[in-house]
Amino acid sequence: MELRRLPATESAVRRYVEELWLPYHHDLEAIVDRHALAEDVDLVAEETAFRLDRLDEAGYRAWVAIDGSSTDGSGDDADLATTDGDFVGFVTTEIDGAPSVFDRPDRVVVGDIYVREPYRGTGLSRRLIDRAVERARNEGCAELALDVDVDNERAIGFYEKLGFETHRRRMTVFAADL
Repeated sequence: MELRRLPATESAVRRYVEELWLPYHHDLEAIVDRHALAEDVDLVAEETAFRLDRLDEAGYRAWVAIDGSSTDGSGDDADLATTDGDFVGFVTTEIDGAPSVFDRPDRVVVGDIYVREPYRGTGLSRRLIDRAVERARNEGCAELALDVDVDNERAIGFYEKLGFETHRRRMTVFAADL
């Protein structure tokens, strides 16, 4: 199993969207209230374009876990679209620098983390978090942060086991209801 950085190439991002991003969000639809995907758009095309834009941002990174790849991980990331391995998980991160007026450290925010069902419980989630921690250390960030859906009890348990603590709650309301 190897972790490879997702390059900003359309073919690699399209594969990531088809094999990981869509299954991740379909899994979330099943367990998280209000997490439905739109039905009237080309999800793959829209998300591919969105991810390509995000990957061009200096602070954003994504890594893909690949099982069964015949490479040693030292090759060019551009071949990620055609590697013979299976895409089995991913993690995305971005830098959240602290403005000077706040007394808090810079942090790496884990945007999304996902492991396909057959690989859950294998330690892969921990390896993906470790990749985020490695990025935090390399960027001089003292903290890791993430959001987790309140309905995702398995993820909450995993994060709490690692030592994450709740410091904030995000609340939403439809503007028309106020």
